[in-house]
Amino acid sequence: MAGATTAQRGNPGSARKGKGSGSPKPPKPPKPPRSSGPSGGSGPRGPGVQRLVRRLRSRGPVLLSLLAAVLLTGGGSWVLYGSSWLRVEKVTTSGTQVLTPEQVLAAAAVPVGAPLVSVDTDEIAGRVRSRLARVDSVEVVRAWPHGIGLKVTERKPVLLIKKDAKFVEVDASGVRFDTTAKAPAGVPVLELSAAQSPSGRRFDEERLLHEAVGVAGDLPEAVAKETVQVRVGSYDSVVLELTRGRTVVWGSGEQGEAKGRALTALLKAAPKADHFDVSVPTAPAVSGS
Repeated sequence: MAGATTAQRGNPGSARKGKGSGSPKPPKPPKPPRSSGPSGGSGPRGPGVQRLVRRLRSRGPVLLSLLAAVLLTGGGSWVLYGSSWLRVEKVTTSGTQVLTPEQVLAAAAVPVGAPLVSVDTDEIAGRVRSRLARVDSVEVVRAWPHGIGLKVTERKPVLLIKKDAKFVEVDASGVRFDTTAKAPAGVPVLELSAAQSPSGRRFDEERLLHEAVGVAGDLPEAVAKETVQVRVGSYDSVVLELTRGRTVVWGSGEQGEAKGRALTALLKAAPKADHFDVSVPTAPAVSGS
């Protein structure tokens, strides 16, 4: 008995480690599942969140491209409209002959200092044409980065109408565009004598004017320079007065180019003649020498 007692004392913890001895420890509660959100942190990871993550990842390049486009557009707009880099600083003109560059610039009224991209070129061209009747057409171009160019085409007179002591210039379209005190060299003067013509009621002065303009426009350049006067008695009775007292029966305004060629040939063949008839261009005639 004593030996048994001694054995128990020598191993005092054996009784505590026994199967039925002591109080059992309570079990640890289970840890909640961890889930990574879109940024890798913890949070719920349901099906909806996963779909959102996939969409953002798949559309990332598109979103970046859109953002870049917005930034570029905004920056480009600022450069074109808001900055001082691309503004009108200089306006130039070309093509003027009778008009002066200063007259064209004043009529154009280009807004110097305005953004070059905002300048209305059609409006500028319209101002020039409306304010300067001598201008037939004008081309307005942007000369980047700071300029506007005005390329002018002036009307050319083919006929003059004498009015008191002045002369009204008429172009090849029949447009009366200017009045001058001195007749331009090489431009014939119109003389209408259709008041007593039987066809006067049918062909009024305005129509006869256009007939005379057509004849003057058909004249070869060398002939036009020697033509002093265009006399119109009726629509089919047009006579040219040349230098050195020479006359040309032209007839009507029809077949103008053929008549011009015939007259050129006659002037070369009979330089001393003083009367030419090209009313029938296939059978021209000459007299006087």
